[in-house]
Amino acid sequence: MVTTVTYPGRGIDVILAEARARLHRLDADQARLAAAEGAVLVDIRPAAQRAAEGEIPGALVIERNVLEWRFDPRSDARLDIADRYDLPVVVFCSEGYTSSLAAAALQDLGLHRATDLDGGFHAWKAAGHPVSGGVTTLGG
Repeated sequence: MVTTVTYPGRGIDVILAEARARLHRLDADQARLAAAEGAVLVDIRPAAQRAAEGEIPGALVIERNVLEWRFDPRSDARLDIADRYDLPVVVFCSEGYTSSLAAAALQDLGLHRATDLDGGFHAWKAAGHPVSGGVTTLGG
Protein backbone atom coordinates (compact mmCIF):
# COMPACT_ATOMS: atom_id res chain seq x y z
CA MET A 1 0.00 0.00 0.00
CA VAL A 2 1.34 3.41 -0.99
CA THR A 3 0.78 6.23 1.42
CA THR A 4 0.33 9.68 -0.05
CA VAL A 5 1.61 12.49 2.08
CA THR A 6 0.02 15.87 1.60
CA TYR A 7 1.42 19.07 2.97
CA PRO A 8 -0.67 21.99 4.09
CA GLY A 9 0.08 25.41 2.76
CA ARG A 10 1.11 26.78 -0.60
CA GLY A 11 4.90 26.63 -0.55
CA ILE A 12 7.32 29.53 -0.75
CA ASP A 13 7.44 29.62 -4.55
CA VAL A 14 3.68 30.17 -4.69
CA ILE A 15 3.74 32.71 -1.87
CA LEU A 16 6.55 34.65 -3.58
CA ALA A 17 4.74 34.61 -6.93
CA GLU A 18 1.54 35.88 -5.29
CA ALA A 19 3.45 38.67 -3.54
CA ARG A 20 5.20 39.75 -6.73
CA ALA A 21 1.93 39.71 -8.69
CA ARG A 22 0.75 42.59 -6.46
CA LEU A 23 3.90 44.68 -6.78
CA HIS A 24 5.12 47.07 -9.43
CA ARG A 25 8.75 46.06 -8.89
CA LEU A 26 11.42 48.61 -9.75
CA ASP A 27 14.73 48.00 -11.46
CA ALA A 28 17.81 49.76 -10.09
CA ASP A 29 17.42 52.84 -12.30
CA GLN A 30 13.73 53.20 -11.42
CA ALA A 31 14.49 52.77 -7.71
CA ARG A 32 17.16 55.46 -7.84
CA LEU A 33 14.74 57.82 -9.59
CA ALA A 34 11.98 57.00 -7.08
CA ALA A 35 14.35 57.83 -4.21
CA ALA A 36 15.28 61.11 -5.90
CA GLU A 37 11.56 61.90 -6.10
CA GLY A 38 11.00 61.22 -2.40
CA ALA A 39 10.49 57.47 -2.04
CA VAL A 40 12.02 55.90 1.06
CA LEU A 41 14.64 53.25 0.23
CA VAL A 42 14.56 50.64 2.99
CA ASP A 43 17.40 48.15 3.49
CA ILE A 44 16.10 45.07 5.33
CA ARG A 45 19.33 43.06 5.20
CA PRO A 46 20.92 41.89 8.44
CA ALA A 47 23.95 43.79 9.72
CA ALA A 48 26.38 41.06 8.63
CA GLN A 49 25.18 41.26 5.02
CA ARG A 50 25.38 45.04 4.98
CA ALA A 51 28.92 44.89 6.37
CA ALA A 52 29.99 42.34 3.76
CA GLU A 53 28.19 43.74 0.71
CA GLY A 54 28.03 47.46 1.38
CA GLU A 55 25.16 49.88 1.67
CA ILE A 56 23.19 52.33 -0.44
CA PRO A 57 23.94 55.82 0.87
CA GLY A 58 20.80 57.44 2.26
CA ALA A 59 18.84 54.20 2.57
CA LEU A 60 16.97 53.67 5.81
CA VAL A 61 18.11 50.50 7.60
CA ILE A 62 15.21 48.58 9.14
CA GLU A 63 15.89 44.91 9.70
CA ARG A 64 13.13 42.63 8.46
CA ASN A 65 11.93 41.46 11.86
CA VAL A 66 10.58 44.93 12.81
CA LEU A 67 9.57 46.32 9.41
CA GLU A 68 5.79 46.19 9.83
CA TRP A 69 5.88 47.84 13.26
CA ARG A 70 8.04 50.69 11.96
CA PHE A 71 5.84 51.43 8.95
CA ASP A 72 2.29 50.81 10.20
CA PRO A 73 0.81 54.29 10.72
CA ARG A 74 -1.32 52.81 13.54
CA SER A 75 1.65 51.37 15.45
CA ASP A 76 3.04 52.95 18.59
CA ALA A 77 6.46 51.78 17.36
CA ARG A 78 6.21 53.46 13.94
CA LEU A 79 8.82 55.79 12.54
CA ASP A 80 7.95 59.48 12.34
CA ILE A 81 7.95 59.30 8.52
CA ALA A 82 5.43 56.44 8.54
CA ASP A 83 2.46 58.67 9.20
CA ARG A 84 0.44 57.98 6.05
CA TYR A 85 -0.66 55.12 3.84
CA ASP A 86 0.47 56.68 0.55
CA LEU A 87 4.13 56.80 1.59
CA PRO A 88 6.25 55.50 -1.32
CA VAL A 89 8.51 52.78 0.08
CA VAL A 90 11.05 50.74 -1.91
CA VAL A 91 12.29 47.78 0.09
CA PHE A 92 15.46 45.93 -0.81
CA CYS A 93 17.40 42.94 0.40
CA SER A 94 20.44 41.28 -1.11
CA GLU A 95 18.91 39.72 -4.23
CA GLY A 96 15.22 40.68 -4.23
CA TYR A 97 13.44 37.70 -2.72
CA THR A 98 12.82 38.64 0.90
CA SER A 99 12.11 42.21 -0.17
CA SER A 100 9.17 41.06 -2.32
CA LEU A 101 7.59 39.35 0.69
CA ALA A 102 8.31 42.39 2.87
CA ALA A 103 6.80 44.86 0.38
CA ALA A 104 3.68 42.70 0.09
CA ALA A 105 3.43 42.71 3.90
CA LEU A 106 3.57 46.52 3.86
CA GLN A 107 0.80 46.54 1.26
CA ASP A 108 -1.22 44.28 3.57
CA LEU A 109 -0.91 47.05 6.20
CA GLY A 110 -2.37 49.52 3.69
CA LEU A 111 0.81 51.10 2.31
CA HIS A 112 -0.41 50.74 -1.26
CA ARG A 113 2.70 52.34 -2.81
CA ALA A 114 5.14 49.88 -1.22
CA THR A 115 7.24 47.86 -3.63
CA ASP A 116 10.72 46.39 -3.90
CA LEU A 117 13.94 46.61 -5.85
CA ASP A 118 14.05 43.81 -8.41
CA GLY A 119 17.42 42.09 -7.96
CA GLY A 120 18.07 43.81 -4.64
CA PHE A 121 21.32 45.42 -3.57
CA HIS A 122 23.25 43.33 -6.10
CA ALA A 123 21.24 44.83 -8.98
CA TRP A 124 21.78 48.36 -7.60
CA LYS A 125 25.53 47.80 -7.39
CA ALA A 126 25.71 46.13 -10.81
CA ALA A 127 23.95 49.16 -12.32
CA GLY A 128 26.84 51.31 -11.08
CA HIS A 129 24.78 53.27 -8.57
CA PRO A 130 26.48 54.63 -5.43
CA VAL A 131 27.39 52.21 -2.66
CA SER A 132 29.48 52.57 0.45
CA GLY A 133 31.41 50.12 2.59
CA GLY A 134 31.49 46.40 2.08
CA VAL A 135 34.36 43.99 2.15
CA THR A 136 36.79 44.24 -0.75
CA THR A 137 38.17 40.93 -1.97
CA LEU A 138 41.15 40.31 -4.25
CA GLY A 139 40.04 40.00 -7.83
CA GLY A 140 36.55 41.19 -6.93
